[in-house]
Formats: sequence, structure tokens, C-alpha cells
Amino acid sequence: MTDLKIAGSTSTPTIQCTAQPSRVHMKGDSYPENAFDLFQPVLQWMEAQLASADTLTMDLELVYLNTSSVRIMMDLFDTLEEAHKDGRKVIVNWYYDARNERVAELAEEFKEDLTLPFHILPQG
Repeated sequence: MTDLKIAGSTSTPTIQCTAQPSRVHMKGDSYPENAFDLFQPVLQWMEAQLASADTLTMDLELVYLNTSSVRIMMDLFDTLEEAHKDGRKVIVNWYYDARNERVAELAEEFKEDLTLPFHILPQG
């Protein structure tokens, strides 16, 4: 499995997917014109990685997500949830600025629908 790197911009997060260790890291804002186009390679990478790996960690440092980004994040979390139910070790760590409770509330909304380990961690 090869790594996947997507450079960030003012409206898109920096995304790094590494096979060793099996990890997805996203950092920044997410309000692209087409969230599906941005995140489809990430979804495909995760599905391929989970087909051959027993673990995957997703580390998020997302500050703002528009509606289409929220929808695609739900797809990513659904993929992780299925892997978790299949016995794979998947973990989500969502880091947020302690001064920005709105992000923590969004993370909590995602967490409510999942049974996989989902940690919401303040920074600073």
C-alpha cells in the first residue's frame, strides 16, 4: 500500500495517509467546492488499507467543515465503523482548540452514532 498526500489550501485540509503506521491525518479547514472530489481518494485509500491491515488510526485537527464536508466525513466514519464491527482496531482522535467549543460539539455529534473508540481531545 502506498501513502497518499493531499496538499492543503485555505479551503481544504492537508491530508496524509500513511500505510506504516496505518494512519489518516487531516488538518485545517474543509470547505472545498466539491468535497466528494477531495475526499474520494481518501475513502478509497482507507478501504484498500483496511482490506489488508488490522488497525487504522484517524487523527483529525479540523477547524471548520461545511455541509458537504460533514457528509463525506460521515462516509469516512461509516467505513471505520464497519471495520470496527468486523474486528479491526480503528481509533479516531479529534484534536480541537480548547477555546473553540463549536468544534468539540461537532465531534460529539459524530461520536454519538459510532461504537468505535472516538476520542475528543482539547489542545492548548
